[in-house]
Amino acid sequence: MNPNKALWEKGDFTRLAAAMRESGDELVAGLNVGPGMDVLDLGCGDGTTAVPSAQRGAKVLGVDIASNLVAAGQARAKAAGLDNLSFQEGDASNLEGIADDSFDLVVSMFGAMFAPRPVDVAREMVRVTRPGGRIVMGNWIPGDPTLIAKILQTCAAYTPPPPEGFVSPITWGVDDNVRARFGEAGVDAGRISCERATYTFRYPGPSGAFLDIFRDYYGPTMNAFEAAERDGRRPELQAELSALFESQNQGGPDRTEIPATFLKVTVQA
Repeated sequence: MNPNKALWEKGDFTRLAAAMRESGDELVAGLNVGPGMDVLDLGCGDGTTAVPSAQRGAKVLGVDIASNLVAAGQARAKAAGLDNLSFQEGDASNLEGIADDSFDLVVSMFGAMFAPRPVDVAREMVRVTRPGGRIVMGNWIPGDPTLIAKILQTCAAYTPPPPEGFVSPITWGVDDNVRARFGEAGVDAGRISCERATYTFRYPGPSGAFLDIFRDYYGPTMNAFEAAERDGRRPELQAELSALFESQNQGGPDRTEIPATFLKVTVQA
């Protein structure tokens, strides 16, 4: 199996996505999504940004590599009565079957960054975006002190080295890399902008319970705990992440609210 597909089908990202709904809606509101627009949500999960885009009247296609998340998105669309929203399996580095110049907006929040072959990902996003359209990416930033970057950094310290040729997903969080990749896809530097933005995770319970969701359902964290278990370091990893979640929680003892910084990339096609 494609290792990226295996990673995201391993757990149940919908458990984590529930804590991302409000920020997803806020992000879509800032993109001026509305009727008459064709939107592609790439690495869409179960529709954290695809659903609010469709609720605003756009025709939306969500593409994700994980079959369980596609099924969950389809169920959400059906429950919401959104016949302008569909989901399908696909690889962000090879959007086979999607025609050139199909979308006014291609959005990928923390999704396409995890696909292999980042230059191919950039080329595919550019290819399917109409002239005059936009690409918007949200990417976690290497070395950033906020939640997700720290989780990924911590997990990497407990897992075996990646295979030769592996390109870390968080390299998408470096401005120069973004410009170079879209440059290879034929986009002039002046049409690429990068800015820091904040995505807030909100969970109706203590930070320790929110960490449990990452431990039990988020692929990268699940892999780290399995590797730590084999090495006899599971308590150490648990303690390190517990301290991280507790220190970054702004919601108090009974509620979790943790802001995370990301790189917001906007490309004008």
